[in-house]
Amino acid sequence: MAKIAKSRKAAIRGKARFLGLGVHAFTASGAVLGFLALLAALEGNFTLMFAWLAAALFVDAVDGSFARRADVKNTAPEFSGEILDLVVDFITYVLVPAYALYAAGLLPGPVALPAVILILVTSALYFADVRMKTADWYFRGFPAVWNLFAFLVFVLWPNPWIAFAGVVLFSALTFAPFKVVHPLRVERLRTLNLALLIATAVLCGLALWWNLEPPLWVKAGLVASALHFLTIGLFAHKR
Repeated sequence: MAKIAKSRKAAIRGKARFLGLGVHAFTASGAVLGFLALLAALEGNFTLMFAWLAAALFVDAVDGSFARRADVKNTAPEFSGEILDLVVDFITYVLVPAYALYAAGLLPGPVALPAVILILVTSALYFADVRMKTADWYFRGFPAVWNLFAFLVFVLWPNPWIAFAGVVLFSALTFAPFKVVHPLRVERLRTLNLALLIATAVLCGLALWWNLEPPLWVKAGLVASALHFLTIGLFAHKR
């Protein structure tokens, strides 16, 4: 009986470890999606690029829940889920969108490369900042979501100097002392934020359906959603 019980425990530990490693592999798949997005950008197919980035964003949104359920810190402790997540995020949130802004000519020629350098350097520093998140799960400063910034620029197609001003502004806000909501983790107004997150996902899907040239009401909805998620943290109560 003791041998049977020991065998069962070993099987359970093996299954748990397999699940833990599987979650890490799932997180790492975001890097593959980022590479596919880069290939699409290199071919000038920015709609497909954003579709791949959307898939990577979905992986990033759900892998944390999977990791907690699989207890990866104990079942696969030799791999850091936090570091792995940051590596993948830098590819999909920063590197690919920065290249897209540069390659599509959405930034003024004389300052296009400096703007991309600014995005890369400030984002790298932000991802290494141990103060990135507050105790109540808000982001501290602009959370380097350049994939969303680039998406709005592609949809709105503003004057290149306006896009450049946006790069400078949000690079500066990266280290500003204000809160930006994490819609999946912050408890305050979670229901509202989740509903708006779903609505935003639908609007993004429509924008992709229209090949990044959606009607005005879709553009307005995306801008309103971006303003909400960027500013709602300003009204967060201290706990």
